[in-house]
Amino acid sequence: MSNAQPNNWPDLLIGLYDNLTGRRAEITYEFDNMHIKIPSGTGPSAEHAEWVLHGTLKIRTRDTGTSPN
Repeated sequence: MSNAQPNNWPDLLIGLYDNLTGRRAEITYEFDNMHIKIPSGTGPSAEHAEWVLHGTLKIRTRDTGTSPN
């Protein structure tokens, strides 16, 4: 990843994953009544499903390219 700052979510997440892989890192997010509307497609007529998150989401990284032994 270059030294340029990411300007969108996918680039930010790619950079985060690249920096954490192989370091046995863990990112923990806690949500309380977080509502996410997921579109069924693109465009103004897309319907949305609503997801509500309560609790913890953990994202763990690991490097599967090396053997532990």
